[in-house]
Amino acid sequence: MRIIIAVTGASGVIYAYNLLKELKNLNIEVFLIISETAKKIIELETDITWKDFSNLAFKKFDNSDLTASIASGSFPIDGMVIVPCSMSTLAAVAQGYSDNLIRRAANCTLKENRPLILVPRETPLSLPNLENLVKTKMAGAVILPAMPGFYHKPKNLEDLVNFVVGKILDLLKLKHNLYKRWGIE
Repeated sequence: MRIIIAVTGASGVIYAYNLLKELKNLNIEVFLIISETAKKIIELETDITWKDFSNLAFKKFDNSDLTASIASGSFPIDGMVIVPCSMSTLAAVAQGYSDNLIRRAANCTLKENRPLILVPRETPLSLPNLENLVKTKMAGAVILPAMPGFYHKPKNLEDLVNFVVGKILDLLKLKHNLYKRWGIE
């Protein structure tokens, strides 16, 4: 399985890092793009470096490289996750605006009818944010807000993060044990 993971400049980069770790453990080919702003957010929010993120990927691409293989709809991938998804990236995807590799790859994912999972981490949401979420949903994207559940009785921050990561893996149809499912003992 080949998955594109894009990390944009919104708070919540820990979701991306934990997802990358899980995908590495599952031997999934990850094609990683980290925006310049995301690199700064990684430094601000964690003790992890963006190179640590890159070390978990099969291949890393520069966000300015619009000649990359994943900039083409003919490149075979099984899906794409933008985690966290900034509101500017959301707006660009909603409008089909492809001025960088993350946005181009998302556009290709949608036009090829492949799964595109957007994990917005913004609150509250403005009317333009909500309209862009609706537009991307109507275009075929899955909107998975970074909203952890509590029915699995989380004990710490890692449990809350892994709930969202587990939901992403569920949508990619990948088995995991990151959280206890509702009604399953």
